[in-house]
Formats: sequence, structure tokens, C-alpha cells
Amino acid sequence: MGNQPPRRPRAAHSGLVDLLGYNFNDPKLLEQALTHPSLQPGSAGRGPYERLEFLGDRVLGLVVAEMLYKSFPGENEGALARRHAALVRRESLARIALQINLGPALSLSRSEEETGGRNNMGTLADACEAVLGAMYADGGLSPVAGLINRLWTPLMAEMAAPPKDAKTALQEWAQARALGLPVYSTLAVEGPPHNPDFLIGVEIESTAKASGRGPSKRAAEQAAAANLLEHLNK
Repeated sequence: MGNQPPRRPRAAHSGLVDLLGYNFNDPKLLEQALTHPSLQPGSAGRGPYERLEFLGDRVLGLVVAEMLYKSFPGENEGALARRHAALVRRESLARIALQINLGPALSLSRSEEETGGRNNMGTLADACEAVLGAMYADGGLSPVAGLINRLWTPLMAEMAAPPKDAKTALQEWAQARALGLPVYSTLAVEGPPHNPDFLIGVEIESTAKASGRGPSKRAAEQAAAANLLEHLNK
């Protein structure tokens, strides 16, 4: 009983629906999207929250790709890919979640509530994807594409030029300070061959170092570089 969820105010739920501008035919889909995995004991990552998050991630990626394709007809694939990565990353999702006031509408276990789950950027990003997945599952692509266009267009407009990828930015940071080039190393490869998880380390002249994970060496190197840049910028 000690891990029962705190009550979620009805106003938070109805307020979210108003901000989404969409009434669900099956309200249970939205409830699933707003239910944190901590309330699904034994789900082992297979509960409705994660399944809808998986779906929403793919829908968001497709819609944002189409937005960029139409908005920047003169840019090559590499530039579009960098814009895309910036728009669908966790930080951008968390910004959107805050904009639509998603936190108060979440159903959390008491332990998650007490540790600040409603303001956790990772939780907000995951729940945001789950809500997009719920909308797609309920009404198809049209309503969720309209929402994504409305919410993500201002983020897209903030990028006057394609952002640099993390490895390039880290290399330029080191060169600007007359330091050696970043050195990347494979620390571990886990998981089955068809779904590997790479752990890559990066360091600059044995003084600053970080690591990152990804489904490929390239993705893990980018994650490691981004983590080291974040540390250096602090």
C-alpha cells in the first residue's frame, strides 16, 4: 500500500487534453501514456507506457523528417540529419512536455512522486513520446502530425543553421585550445548481435573524459562526445 499512486487532479488531465487539442476516442490510451512504469510492477519494460513511448518515438521521427524535408529543400542529408537529431532528442521532448504542462497529469508511484518525478526531464521526455504514440494509436497520423507541426515548428525556427554534430564540436573545442584530438575507445559491447549496445569512452589528453552508449559505435561516439562537451561547458 505504501507505493500507491498519489491522486492526480482532474484539472491536470482535462487541461492536458485542452492543450493537446484532441479528444481521445479511447481515453484509456491516454491513461496508459500517462502511467509511469513504476506503477506497473513486473512489466519489465513491456507495460503500456513503454510500448506507447516506442510508437511515439517513431511517429515523431517520421513527422519531423517530413517537416525538415519540406522546410529546407536546399540542404543535404547530413544537414537535415543534424537538425532532426536536435529536434527529437530528450531535451527537446522535455521542453515540449513542460510547454503542455505534462508533469501534473502523470500517474506516479509515491516513491517517484517524492523524488521529483513530475519534474524529471527523462520522465517528461518519455511520457511526451508516449502521449504522441497514444494519439497515433487512437486517431491515426493526421491529428498527431498536426500537433507535432504546431509544437515543434518554433523549435525548428530556432536553428538558423544546422547544428554541428557532437564529435565535430568537441574536436573544434580541443583545437581552439591547442589540445590534442579527442581519442575514442570501445569500453564494452553488450547485448545480442542483432541489437548491440556499445559503450564508448572519449578523452582529451588524458585530462577530460566521458563515455556514452548507443546501438552503434558511431552513435555511442556521438553520445560520448556530447557528454564530454556538457561536462566541459559546465
